[in-house]
Amino acid sequence: MSEYTLSEIRPTNKRDVRKMDALLEKEGIQRDKNLDYSIGLFDDDYNLVATGSCFKNTLRCMAVDSNHQGEGLLNQVVTHLMDHQYSRGNVELFLYTKCDSAKFFNDLGFYEIARVDGKVVFMENRRTGFSGYLEELKKTAVPGEKIAVVVMNANPFTLGHQYLLEKASAENDAVHVFVVSEDVSLVPFDVRFELVKAGSSHLKNLIYHPTGSYIISNATFPSYFLKDEDLVIQSHAKLDINVFKKIAAALGVNRRYVGEEPFSQVTGIYNRIMKEELDACGVECVIVPRKTDGTEPISASKVRKAIKEGRLEEIRDVVPAATYEFFTSERALPVIETIRNAKEVIHY
Repeated sequence: MSEYTLSEIRPTNKRDVRKMDALLEKEGIQRDKNLDYSIGLFDDDYNLVATGSCFKNTLRCMAVDSNHQGEGLLNQVVTHLMDHQYSRGNVELFLYTKCDSAKFFNDLGFYEIARVDGKVVFMENRRTGFSGYLEELKKTAVPGEKIAVVVMNANPFTLGHQYLLEKASAENDAVHVFVVSEDVSLVPFDVRFELVKAGSSHLKNLIYHPTGSYIISNATFPSYFLKDEDLVIQSHAKLDINVFKKIAAALGVNRRYVGEEPFSQVTGIYNRIMKEELDACGVECVIVPRKTDGTEPISASKVRKAIKEGRLEEIRDVVPAATYEFFTSERALPVIETIRNAKEVIHY
């Protein structure tokens, strides 16, 4: 068997990045925009024969040159990426793969969480990871005829988010509120979680949860093996909803509330598919019209834009008091700096 050299492919090494792009393209994959570590296996002539990457606690963009398949190279790539993840403290690992590759990863110790037939499989490296997560959620289940869920990023928490929770609270016996816990937003999770709880503390039938790694964000869902943009959105939505159905069953949930999305095309498509999928399985999907500031729908994107441009006073009328107090405190200075340094704060 031939010997290969394993090397890190750094973003600054344009030659190796071009080789990685060429190999991925040859194998029908487009390099994902969200990568934080990449490696390659090179032969004696410095030809790239296999590659793989990480983003946070996920493995992605793995490919072997078709001329070298059957040599166990993907196994080497995955083993190295897992060792690298463990070395940086990530022990709970996830990957997304095509359906016809799921068995291979199962043989390497990954277990299926959910799938969209013919499109994508979501897997993790713990046999009882998701089932254990569901068992923990069951401990928070409460009795009632109407049990609802709201999932929100709250980047940051606005009067629009508050209105959505108030409506869900008034119309249900209990509401499970999941805050996206991945730190891929401009406002960190610990701040978002704190502001959601502070801004809805007057509602006494809410139960708060971090989403963990199972409710999937746009940032971590891979698009590299789905070429059509609408197909990416649809597959993301269906996979996320297939995971959510299991969460709903664990909590006895029969309703999910979402805000109407007049600004984001991605979220608009997502909401449409969510309503179709959930209604079909007996979970009512309630799409709530956005609260307005008197003229326009309240938007977290517009709040971030005002913060970026130094117009903090303008957010006072569209966020709860706790959110405004945070952003006018010294604690907020690092968050404000992050927002001001961001190239883009409006999400479409």
